[in-house]
Amino acid sequence: MLTPRIIEANFMKSAPSLNESLDESRSEVAFLGRSNVGKSSTINGLTNRKNLAKSSATPGKTQLINFFDIKYRLNQEDFPLRFVDLPGFGYAKVSKTLKESWQKSLVEFIQKRIAIRVFVHIRDARHPNTLIDNDVEEYIKSFKNPDQKYLTLFTKIDKLNQKERDKLKREFPDSIVLSNVKNSGHERIHQEIFTHIFGVLEQ
Repeated sequence: MLTPRIIEANFMKSAPSLNESLDESRSEVAFLGRSNVGKSSTINGLTNRKNLAKSSATPGKTQLINFFDIKYRLNQEDFPLRFVDLPGFGYAKVSKTLKESWQKSLVEFIQKRIAIRVFVHIRDARHPNTLIDNDVEEYIKSFKNPDQKYLTLFTKIDKLNQKERDKLKREFPDSIVLSNVKNSGHERIHQEIFTHIFGVLEQ
């Protein structure tokens, strides 16, 4: 199967809420996950840009919705879309008031943002069944439209032994495992995103 490649990736804007977000002129891929799960590293790995998405030294400190305009190329044809890096959820050190408003903005965005075509839920392979991750998965699947795709992506797979990896694969057969150390898994993510948004890839 052919793999589309990203030839351009540019940071466009940070927004605190849905109302202050970019227009919905491009299809969007929303990346969400717990704080410190590796969202920034994943986006940087997919775009092959080291510092495109900046991770915070303090988990939970990045509370804005970050937009990146992306351009895929396949067979000399260009396909524009947008990556959206959503604030990490479930970090205890954020004040209760801030957490409530932050979560409210996040919920409003993922529910009402029509441009979102793919949700990429990033989970820690070492802790695959945290309650908050399971709740988020159930919640998104409860309202997502038929034209929206939900992907489960496991990071930190390098920290598991083979027995643990096999168990994870049995438990989450449709998930994608990503190794930023070995740079593996990116091709599958690109194919899933591209196929859903732009159509079936040639064999």
